[in-house]
Amino acid sequence: MRMGPRLKAALLSALLFAACLLAWHVATLPKAGPGAAVDPEYAKLMGLDKSRSDGLPTLTQIGATAWKQLSHPFYDAGSNDKGIGIQLAYSLGRVGLGFALAALVAIPLGFVIGLSPLVHRALNPFIQVLKPISPLAWMPLALYTIKDSAASSIFVIFICSVWPMLINTAHGVASVRREWLNVARTLEAGTWRTCVQVILPAAAPVILTGMRISMGIAWLVIVAAEMLVGNLGIGYFVWNEWNNLSLSNVIFAILVIGVTGMILDLMFAALQRAVTYTE
Repeated sequence: MRMGPRLKAALLSALLFAACLLAWHVATLPKAGPGAAVDPEYAKLMGLDKSRSDGLPTLTQIGATAWKQLSHPFYDAGSNDKGIGIQLAYSLGRVGLGFALAALVAIPLGFVIGLSPLVHRALNPFIQVLKPISPLAWMPLALYTIKDSAASSIFVIFICSVWPMLINTAHGVASVRREWLNVARTLEAGTWRTCVQVILPAAAPVILTGMRISMGIAWLVIVAAEMLVGNLGIGYFVWNEWNNLSLSNVIFAILVIGVTGMILDLMFAALQRAVTYTE
């Protein structure tokens, strides 16, 4: 029986995943020799945490950590001890707010730039200078002016999200077919109606591509920003667990970051497909 391309891709992905697990298992096998392993009773007597080892944690340790974290994701035992669900919710909230503010600025401004060559030529030098600046480079200035770590993180998300949306919106609007605009002009449609009923649907796939890129960058940046200044969030969780030398929790958090980023990307990909017109 022939396999379709999707089934082949899924099978290949499963094989690669199994190979990665096997490689991890082999890499974390206990080494022979004196001092290679710590006796459990000695570790218990000395108060050692077995998850804090000199080497990488085993798959069993990571699985136990994942079960522990996912069994009680919203526990709250103090400022430095909160469940992964609470940490993830704070990060998603900051990303969502900064991303929404960026969309409110970038999409209307991108429409103006795309519709007006004069505005494009006037603003392009500023865009080209500000776009390459690392979002984290804005963090000291944000902390100095805003004086709040959470608001500063949101500002950094805003800065990193605005440029892909702005550039893609301007490109999408400027690339709308002239024939469609001529038809709207022939039907005596006003500027607002032309923008909403002609330009926006035509440019929507390109705009959503920019939003998809912005969300990926925003999710990447928030982790680094929370490592620097956050007292809550998935980035702070990674940094705090590293300070506690709990590599199992660090690796689990990395997996959570990756899965969450994949889900966000799939959501925007679905939206992009929904607004894409195929002849």
